[in-house]
Amino acid sequence: MRHRPPLVIGHRGASGYRPEHSRSAYALACAMGVDAVEPDVVLSRDGVLVVRHENEISGTTDVADRAEFASRRTTKTIDGDEVRGWFTEDFTWAELQTLRCRERLPGLRPTSASFDDEQSVLRLRDVLDLVRDASTEQDRPIGVVLEIKHATYFASLGWDVATMVVDELRDAGWADGTFPLTVESFERTVLSGIRERGLRCPLVYLLEASGQPADLVAALGADAPTYRHTATPAGLDGIADLVDGISVDKRMILTSDARGRAVDPSSVVADAHARGLLVFTWTCRPENAFLLPEFREGRDRAAHGDWPAEWQIIRDAEVDGVFVDHPDLGVAFFRDTGRGSRDG
Repeated sequence: MRHRPPLVIGHRGASGYRPEHSRSAYALACAMGVDAVEPDVVLSRDGVLVVRHENEISGTTDVADRAEFASRRTTKTIDGDEVRGWFTEDFTWAELQTLRCRERLPGLRPTSASFDDEQSVLRLRDVLDLVRDASTEQDRPIGVVLEIKHATYFASLGWDVATMVVDELRDAGWADGTFPLTVESFERTVLSGIRERGLRCPLVYLLEASGQPADLVAALGADAPTYRHTATPAGLDGIADLVDGISVDKRMILTSDARGRAVDPSSVVADAHARGLLVFTWTCRPENAFLLPEFREGRDRAAHGDWPAEWQIIRDAEVDGVFVDHPDLGVAFFRDTGRGSRDG
């Protein structure tokens, strides 16, 4: 039986064309035909669920150029890593609204960077409302794949993130199954918290190619399982009754031989499917900077390489969802034709 095309998920909107998590990025992703968009959520000082890739925001906003906020630059330990910058939890939502979105990778995406400083930071509620309106206008269901960031860290500050997310989804009309919703996180304890609070939607456990989950490190220390172990058959057995799926770094699917040449996809997708788990993967990007060496063309890191060849390996693995920065390319390749154009 032929596997159905995977869901095409606009990664932080259409982040290959507009500053990530900006209103225009989400609107463009919906207009380009994605099945869903992916907002990341962190918290403001007054408990608003804010849409940012990280709680440190100097790389995606103009905060570093705002003299009135200069004194808030600080150093914190987030999930075991020392990070210096400006953090959402040190700002009220009213203050965050004054900031403007910027392209995180301006050297690779100068066209997106040309939209810098034009749009304000969004709340989760803003994205939920935008997607609902786009679904109505286009007369088709568009979903949200909501990623919860740094739940254990925010819990250490006194926030019950699972309850806050569920309450927001209910208030926004996204908790009753009317609109397609998935919740994901690199920390499975917050996913369990979501389920305990009665939200009925697929829960997806994000797995990095290396490292350990912050929540389990906090609970178990060095004995916490690695993400790599969780992706093994034994590890998948341990989570199959806890979550509905996994979302893996594409490097966990793309394998290479001794010469660095791509070969058949790894068994992680088939192993997860055998246990009834969905499998998403992140992130499909066409630029040379993000492709396996075999598929890069020329020395310009920003130029598009032979991305269809790399994406075909992911397609052949029969994943259930793909995160893409360029929704038009993702829709054309994974859903509409299965091929796509390198000139797109």
